[in-house]
Amino acid sequence: MKSQSKYQAKKPNAQGVIEYTASEDAVWSTLYARQMDIIQQRACTEFIEGLAKLNMPPDRVPQLFEISQVLMPLTGWSVVAVPALISTDHFFTLLSQRQFPAATFIRIPEELDYLSEPDIFHEFFGHCPMLTQPVYADFMQKYGEIALKAAEADRELLARLFWFTVEFGLIKTDAGIRCYGGGILSSKNETIYALESPVPQRKVFDAVDVLRTPYRIDIMQNIYYVINSYADLYELLNTDLSKTIQQARELGEFPPSFTTTGYSDQNDEWVTC
Repeated sequence: MKSQSKYQAKKPNAQGVIEYTASEDAVWSTLYARQMDIIQQRACTEFIEGLAKLNMPPDRVPQLFEISQVLMPLTGWSVVAVPALISTDHFFTLLSQRQFPAATFIRIPEELDYLSEPDIFHEFFGHCPMLTQPVYADFMQKYGEIALKAAEADRELLARLFWFTVEFGLIKTDAGIRCYGGGILSSKNETIYALESPVPQRKVFDAVDVLRTPYRIDIMQNIYYVINSYADLYELLNTDLSKTIQQARELGEFPPSFTTTGYSDQNDEWVTC
């Protein structure tokens, strides 16, 4: 991850409105249209339903308060503006308070297909639909509470749990495996790749295995973990997670499934989500 962002987050004015340019709205419109087409039959039902509830405008960047007005009565969540990079303590504190941190910039047209720093499209389109689902929303808050209290060494492993669920998680459904991770569903290429490419491994979710699995942020994922239900995730956090972490540490991490040149999956600052 980067230690500083090349993007500048936008600040709401006194009325809580963030002013986006016509060019920025056009980027949102392009991303929204193509992703809406791609996610059909690939995103989980809960994501599709959440997207419908949010009813985001297709032709402009939504405002923070527009998303919060939908989430608050459904699950008690809201979205708050943050810089592109925030500290881990700030990140976990917000999650624990049912506040979703959103970097308020949007990518430039030259970076439509890949962006190393999550932008407002990633935050709103990728993550907010799942926050309309009560069990998943509770999981996110509980994760924030646990990570906030965790020792720094444990946070490094907890970051892997976040990565392979919230960002790049798959779920088994009656219709087959579907995507729910925001890092997948905000990406044109990864949405298709995650389900249809023969390259990556799709493993049954096991908490110890997840905590032992290194990842890279700058490649298509080589490994995805498939859960059976969102309740399983929440129940995991209600167990003695410290024992799971200790077991993973004792077993040691798996060999990386990717080239390790320039590799790092940890950082002192989180790029929002």
